[in-house]
Amino acid sequence: MPATNDTVSDRIAAARTTVSPTRLGLGLLGVTLALFLLVFAQEPLVHEAMHDGRHVAGVVCH
Repeated sequence: MPATNDTVSDRIAAARTTVSPTRLGLGLLGVTLALFLLVFAQEPLVHEAMHDGRHVAGVVCH
């Protein structure tokens, strides 16, 4: 498998040509909802569920 030298600007350019405005809007909506839950919904059950979800997604948070 040959190595490629992708840069951030290359990936942004590729995303601009392949991601539709609808899909971009839905992605931003999902991120906004997740951030809202993290900031405002500090119920222990919701907080732990979001924490576990971040670990499942591979995000190291501690």
